[in-house]
Amino acid sequence: MKILVPTDHIERLIYEFRGVKVMLDSDLAKLYEVETKHLKRQVKRNIDRFPEDFMFVLDNEEFGILRHQFGTSSWGGSRYAPMAFTEQGIAQLSSVLSSTRAIAVNIQIIRLFTRMRTMLITHKDLLLQVEKLRSTVGHNSRDIKVVFNILKRMQEEERNRSLLAQVTKKRPPIGYKKAKD
Repeated sequence: MKILVPTDHIERLIYEFRGVKVMLDSDLAKLYEVETKHLKRQVKRNIDRFPEDFMFVLDNEEFGILRHQFGTSSWGGSRYAPMAFTEQGIAQLSSVLSSTRAIAVNIQIIRLFTRMRTMLITHKDLLLQVEKLRSTVGHNSRDIKVVFNILKRMQEEERNRSLLAQVTKKRPPIGYKKAKD
């Protein structure tokens, strides 16, 4: 499948509100190449498909934090609190937005969420084991910090390898070919 949006771009659009990872309506609308008001209208028309664990509207405090984070002026940006979609809500969007692009981008986003969850589970086991070791061997905290740093570096290297694999494709050699006599 052709990658329509770079994975790192999608990762930057994932926020955490109320203890869950979400994407905002305006960011999803840009990725799907539809107007935000169209996306919101489709969700409101099909609101039964979006229970609170699939989609919620940011409250005033969360909206204020978001405005402050983006540095929007009093006259710019959204006037209405955005809808925040969880992984399940994003999957549900494909049932109300039927454009080819929306479906393709949706698949990319769901795969990214799945990969992030898998990495978290994999590394969580390692970190739990190290944490257990840390509690039993309190006087070796310096060594344990080194182990944590190594684990974090390994996680970053794995992420970089994954991104590099997506970017690099077999390319034809560059240069001149010697002409046959």
